[in-house]
Amino acid sequence: MAALSVLIADGNPVVRAGLAALLGAAGGFEIAAEAADGREALSLTRRHAPDVVLLDVRMPGVDGISALPHLVRLAPVLMLTYSREAEIIRETLLLGAGGYLVHGEFTADDLVRAVRDVREGRAHFTPTAAGALLAELRASSQPQRTVAQFPERLHNSFLFGLSSREAEIMDLIASGMSNQQIAAACFISEKTVKNHINRIFAKLHSTTRSEAIARWLGTARPGVTGRG
Repeated sequence: MAALSVLIADGNPVVRAGLAALLGAAGGFEIAAEAADGREALSLTRRHAPDVVLLDVRMPGVDGISALPHLVRLAPVLMLTYSREAEIIRETLLLGAGGYLVHGEFTADDLVRAVRDVREGRAHFTPTAAGALLAELRASSQPQRTVAQFPERLHNSFLFGLSSREAEIMDLIASGMSNQQIAAACFISEKTVKNHINRIFAKLHSTTRSEAIARWLGTARPGVTGRG
């Protein structure tokens, strides 16, 4: 059986070396390349065409979530990260990740099995990720009161393509909250808030808070700059 080629994308060289050693010791794998950020991961995936990409969420420069929708068009992607936030787990799966492993929750055998599973199209999750999915399913089974209560917010979410968390954060931005206040309100880090805001601004075709707020509240729409 031909060895499976794996590309490892993680901002920490020690983590990359550790993962490469684990797969190397297991046999049946070859490390196609290692990448330090999402941009490099995309470039190296195009060059080497690996069977599976192992992708971290938080990396310098282009992060894993930003690179993910481009990478999944080229190869199956297994998230392998320290990030435990339910919203991050949900978003990566919606963007096409084939599985989600949290460091500290898997053995070498688990890693080998997960890489092979994702290559074959079978999802694989460690306990934190599985728990987040279960909570999401339970929440989705509850009455959807937000549709009736916030029709304009729902309309804008569809119009701009924002996720539920992005819509929540955009509402907080519009209320005048700072990044620090939003982080505290949502129980996430300021870095995660900044990552969300970068994606929100891209979807709203905005470069400033005021411009994003104007589009979100309906005083501007995509293609309308509001200048002159």
